[in-house]
Amino acid sequence: MTLASRALAQLATWPDLRRAAPSCGLGQALRSAQGEIAHFHSERDVDLLLTDRAIRRFAKDLRDTGAIRIVPGSQWVTIRLDAASDVDLVLTLASVALQAQLVWADPVGRPLLGCNDQRGAGFVRADPGGI
Repeated sequence: MTLASRALAQLATWPDLRRAAPSCGLGQALRSAQGEIAHFHSERDVDLLLTDRAIRRFAKDLRDTGAIRIVPGSQWVTIRLDAASDVDLVLTLASVALQAQLVWADPVGRPLLGCNDQRGAGFVRADPGGI
């Protein structure tokens, strides 16, 4: 079992999340009642929708880890899964993402741009065979 598949399996058991097809068309996704929250693009890369406000609030902590890529202008962060502890990081940030959708939601009417994979900003290009 890959680290990404382990994180996906654990998150899929959360009552607020369900599996879905990703809007970008690659890999697998999880969504809450408010919308998509995670895209699993490969065995090593996960995009999480944190919202602009949550990224700004936690920017220093997010930048302090080499496992997270922040893309300017994106509401998504990309997490590189290299160790078992990175799965814990995905689970923690998924909780932040769920909270962010409720508390730090961006203004209504603002278009939500695609995940970082659509921007070519992941750590590696997605493998369509993925997880």
